[in-house]
Amino acid sequence: MALWPAVSDLALRIGAVRPAPAAFGGGLVLVGLFARTFHAGVDHLAFGLVDAQGRPSATAAVAGSYQAFHIFQYTSFAIMLGWPVLAVGAWRSGVLGPLRCLGLALMALLPLGVLKGTTPLSIAGAAGLCVAFVPLGLATLREGPRPSRRSVARFGAAALAMMILGFVSSLG
Repeated sequence: MALWPAVSDLALRIGAVRPAPAAFGGGLVLVGLFARTFHAGVDHLAFGLVDAQGRPSATAAVAGSYQAFHIFQYTSFAIMLGWPVLAVGAWRSGVLGPLRCLGLALMALLPLGVLKGTTPLSIAGAAGLCVAFVPLGLATLREGPRPSRRSVARFGAAALAMMILGFVSSLG
């Protein structure tokens, strides 16, 4: 969920020069991120079942429903294809250099689906994403307009209100 602003910003930068790969790659990655969010929710439920019902019961429940239909099974291709398309668009538009584009494309190596653990490939993909996005994020912060004190105060008040609402909503 936290990646959508970075992906959107990169797609907008690419789109200024190369609109097609920006729209296609950015759209595929965003759809794929929805699938990853769904998978994370299922992972959370599976691990929560261990605490709620014990390991044998949770294992049986997960094993019995592992191949169950869900609409997001049709979107896994999107993220596998989206990262390389976005990387090629970033390279061809000149938004990112070759090393950072390779880092971005490495995200296609991350395992997809429910209950996938960390592998050397997933570490390489996450590191590549950092190589691609951390300098871009810093550049965005440097290049963007400076917020006024009033807007910072409003943001702080809104963030505090959101935290309070989040806490209250978690009470049941």
